[in-house]
Amino acid sequence: MAQLIEFSDKGLYCRQGGFYIDPWKAVDKAVITHAHSDHARWGSRSYLCHHQCKPLLQLRLGENDYQTVEWEEPLFMNGVKVSLHPAGHMIGSSQVRVEYQGEVWVISGDYKIEDDGLSGKFEPVPCHTFITESTFGLPIYDWKPQHAIFQQIQDWVRSCTATGKTPVLLAYSLGKAQRLLQCLPEVASTIYVHGAIWNTQEVLVKAGWALPDVRPVTPELSKDAFAGAVVLAPPGTDSSPWIKRFPEPSIGVCSGWMQVRGHVRRSNVDAGFVLSDHADWKGLLQAIKATGAQKVFVTHGFQSALSRYLTETGIEAAEVKTEYGDEQETEAQV
Repeated sequence: MAQLIEFSDKGLYCRQGGFYIDPWKAVDKAVITHAHSDHARWGSRSYLCHHQCKPLLQLRLGENDYQTVEWEEPLFMNGVKVSLHPAGHMIGSSQVRVEYQGEVWVISGDYKIEDDGLSGKFEPVPCHTFITESTFGLPIYDWKPQHAIFQQIQDWVRSCTATGKTPVLLAYSLGKAQRLLQCLPEVASTIYVHGAIWNTQEVLVKAGWALPDVRPVTPELSKDAFAGAVVLAPPGTDSSPWIKRFPEPSIGVCSGWMQVRGHVRRSNVDAGFVLSDHADWKGLLQAIKATGAQKVFVTHGFQSALSRYLTETGIEAAEVKTEYGDEQETEAQV
């Protein structure tokens, strides 16, 4: 039987079903794992996604022909059974299970193993072939539990406030910013957000998400307004004129890349917090093992390292070149 998922110049293609998964060019039928811009691109004729993902796709791509399903709700495309399963990466993020004539493939998109309390708990899906990301596919990437990182962030915010500084946390506007909101109300009188995060907040609240209250940063705000407050902004605002409106800003970056010493210094920021929406090395191996897959295709990230390790441990693995970005690229886009 021909390979169920092909790696084409437009993206991951199921020929029998006539659809693409996270295509990077316009196609007739696109199945979308999540709303980050390297996985959800404009121009396709129709989009299938989880119902939580739809409002975020509308924010990013505008009005289109959207079809939504619940997790584990099967549908059929030309005899191919398709279902979506929680990926734990961000709100509405899914893995795509594809089954035809007894052959099962799972395309993970981006995922993380730890349940962050917001994105849905990652669900291992048994399959014959698994397509995995490898953004942090090196043993050096070993995440601490979320509650420990949240405690670090809270301690830093308190320290900034006590010394008259304005804590500014940099995190991409779709996904991590909403995750951070879980730990900030306890340590800040007000949470101010950049316009990009405000737009996402409005969409999610309108869709029924009970998120903590935030306020947009607007030109008429005086510097006194930020006393006792914390600011959330996308990474692209670092070293920009936008930052200068805050009294004595202290910049903290929330990213898995902060695991490596030197990233904080090279980023020219005051603090780095190792908080990632991707699986670390152990998480990747745990997820792959849980699928029981006989073959694994490794995409964006440290493909060669993870692929080589899997091969050495007896799992058939191969690298696949895609146009999906790593977390740094995604942060710049959202």
